[in-house]
Amino acid sequence: MSDRSSLAPRPGEHGILAPAGRLDRWLLVVLVVLLITCAARYLDRHGLGAPGGGVLAAALMLGVAYATRGLLRASNWWPTAWAVAMAALWAGLTVAAPSFAWCAVPVAFAVLQVLPFGWAVTVVMAMTVVLTVSWARITDGVDPVQIVGPIGVALLTVLAYRALDRESRARQQVLEQLVEAQDDLAQEQHRSGALAERTRLSREIHDSVGQGLSSINLLLQAAEQAWEVQPAAARDHVRTAAATAREGLDEVRRVVRDLAPAELAEDAGGAALPTALRRLAETRAGLDVAVRVHGEPVPVPSDIAAALVRTARGALANVVEHAAASRAVVTLTYQPDAVLLDVRDDGRGFVPDAVRPSGTRGRGLAGIRARAEDLGGWAAVESAPGEGTTVSVRFPVPVPERSAR
Repeated sequence: MSDRSSLAPRPGEHGILAPAGRLDRWLLVVLVVLLITCAARYLDRHGLGAPGGGVLAAALMLGVAYATRGLLRASNWWPTAWAVAMAALWAGLTVAAPSFAWCAVPVAFAVLQVLPFGWAVTVVMAMTVVLTVSWARITDGVDPVQIVGPIGVALLTVLAYRALDRESRARQQVLEQLVEAQDDLAQEQHRSGALAERTRLSREIHDSVGQGLSSINLLLQAAEQAWEVQPAAARDHVRTAAATAREGLDEVRRVVRDLAPAELAEDAGGAALPTALRRLAETRAGLDVAVRVHGEPVPVPSDIAAALVRTARGALANVVEHAAASRAVVTLTYQPDAVLLDVRDDGRGFVPDAVRPSGTRGRGLAGIRARAEDLGGWAAVESAPGEGTTVSVRFPVPVPERSAR
């Protein structure tokens, strides 16, 4: 930010060298050295008389006036007036003492910093004419080289800086376009991130709150049917529905806070995930659900554990609503570098490729796949009419470090 601001022209300065702020102090140093050198040469040849005192006073005035440039930068008209005054003061000094013609170099650079291109060319050419005429006064005869040479050099110098200025402005324009493109890209990434987050929340609500409400509905329907003939079973259904409602409320709060399920957040021994799956199996009214665990349970990252529980919930909800199954098996398998979950039912099955995502089941399966991909895993569905369905997910897990003995 500071580097960019240091390259910006000051108020009232429109010259092709206006952004070169660091050039000021070097121009002042060069001017002071030239003034001292030219004054010494003048005194060596002309002595300190009345004209010499005036010349030295004019040289001192030029140096002091040049040094005051940085003190009056707030006004828009001051830089132009200052540049014109410097050129006029130098011209008068050079006419009186041609030895000071070399001071035209820092003065011309100051003009190029301040004045626009057209005015800068005019002033520099006028300074070149003054320089040529002044040198002609102290030389014998007329040398065309002393006339054409300074004018050509001055013109080529101005044109060269003009070309550099155009190239610099073109690069600055490209840089600004690049910055704008980066801003547009950042906004697009923000919109994409917001869309992905909305999709994720929609999926989590569908597989947690939506499936929980569906289970509550099925439990209450079962309780209503058994209320008169099997009151004990009906009360069990109601209690299970109440427990499911409490879990659903907790799940809503966790989704809002984007947290993993509370029972999975602290899982030091690795037993929380199997326990959560068994509790989930108990809430599936009208369906015999068995939970099997293979391998040694190990701690699983909370986001993966939450994804496994929500995957099992969504798969079992699909079984209850669509499969017409009587039994389902949830198998959790621990491998050295991964954890697998399989949900197998004995229902009527279906053709996976024929399921449209617009349906309830299609949306649930699509959510399972998307959730697995978001966490670096994969999901698969195997089914055929009359042969049941198996939903499988696999997530990589970090290998626990073993302490050295």
